[in-house]
Amino acid sequence: MDQVTVNFQDAQQAFLLLKSMDKDKIAGFLEEMAGQIDGIREELIPTAARESHLPEGRITGELGRTLGQIRLFSQVVAEGSWVEATIDQADPERKPAPKPDIRRMLRPLGPVVVFGASNFPLAFSTAGGDTVSALAAGCPVLYKAHPAHPETSRMVAEAIKNAVRTSGLPKGTFQHIEGGIETGQLLATHPLAKAVAFTGSFRGGKALFDACNACEQPIPVFAEMGSVNPIFVFESYLSEQVEATAAAYAGSLTLGVGQFCTNPGLIFIPKSTEQAFSKAVVSQLKQSAAAPMLHEGICHNYYQALETLSHAREIEWLLASEPGELLTGNAALAKVSASDWLQEDAFQEEVFGPFGIMVVYESEADLIALAQQLKGQLTCTVWGMPNELKRSGAFLNLLEEKCGRLLFKGVPTGVEVGHAMQHGGPFPSTTDSRSTSVGVHAIKRFVRPVAYQDMPQALLPKALQEANPLGIRRKVDGEWM
Repeated sequence: MDQVTVNFQDAQQAFLLLKSMDKDKIAGFLEEMAGQIDGIREELIPTAARESHLPEGRITGELGRTLGQIRLFSQVVAEGSWVEATIDQADPERKPAPKPDIRRMLRPLGPVVVFGASNFPLAFSTAGGDTVSALAAGCPVLYKAHPAHPETSRMVAEAIKNAVRTSGLPKGTFQHIEGGIETGQLLATHPLAKAVAFTGSFRGGKALFDACNACEQPIPVFAEMGSVNPIFVFESYLSEQVEATAAAYAGSLTLGVGQFCTNPGLIFIPKSTEQAFSKAVVSQLKQSAAAPMLHEGICHNYYQALETLSHAREIEWLLASEPGELLTGNAALAKVSASDWLQEDAFQEEVFGPFGIMVVYESEADLIALAQQLKGQLTCTVWGMPNELKRSGAFLNLLEEKCGRLLFKGVPTGVEVGHAMQHGGPFPSTTDSRSTSVGVHAIKRFVRPVAYQDMPQALLPKALQEANPLGIRRKVDGEWM
């Protein structure tokens, strides 16, 4: 019997046990998981920094975010209303036909395969949002480690396994698996896999999506595959604050050496302020310190993408970037007219690194055509004065169709972990725009609704029993109780 099948058999056995566990048991496990990871911070932070080439300050902040999202899901599970328990009580006297008793709630899917991300060794990796939301839903996780930070991943995995043992959960609740592309494909397409979560490149995510949809029993693949996160700037807004706008854009573009999924790789600027903004943003970019990228492969791909774009005649380079020291990612900025941008799909493909394209438009009327051409994004940002926004209803409505999060202040980098966050957008930014990989709604990727009709009380899940022993908020006959 191959190892992957053994992994899944353990996960399936764990799933059958997790389905019947009280929510407080799962919530307590998540709290223990956060505590176990927090307990190794002194060794974990320098290890993650060394493997990822990210500064310890960034890793410290990412650890805080990771622990915060684990504890948030613990609170969500303990509160319980996320299962959407809904009861339509029976009415045997109803005419012309008696009304049956129907009770509905969300139930876990089964074993979930999670792929780690290279750019967040903690928050989107071993104990990241995908893993935690799946575990919170009651789904065992088979975690495919990312090869860019193996020691970090092993340390966190051991902490999770300690939490599993301490909390009395079955051993197959979480499994840490190392290997290459072939191992990942075997995991994703195994008959016992019920869902896949992935954060990475379009090529990798689409390959998993296609493979899982070609299976005899297709399963959902929640793949976040990249985005250029455009910023649209209106004329009056920019003319009043050129320097501040340039600083905000440059800071967001180069944050993390451009290796966030929300770095704004596109900015649309009115022609009237083109020269002033170009000068200001180039000045800001020249002041930004180059820093190491995550690994040599990412750095190589970054400069290879710039080399490919350098052959485009439509592009004017405002700030060119040449490969420097090993791993170093230098900022680069190009400019293109709106009419040329509309003719070339390559100008809106993600370049993973501190590179942006400034698109110059003639008038606000151009914005409709630009938005229509735009591919699906994680975020879109609009900077405009109140009167400019007020007269742009059609443009804003169209832009809403292109993204998962629409911003009117600030920059797209920095994804708040909370109850209202949506981190997922239309294809090709993700494979399913109805889901999010950040925030409490991420848990709903790994569940499905089940309705129970005239089921004996003793057999019903506790959340649906008349006595409501879990004390969760439910909708009964259309009223929240």
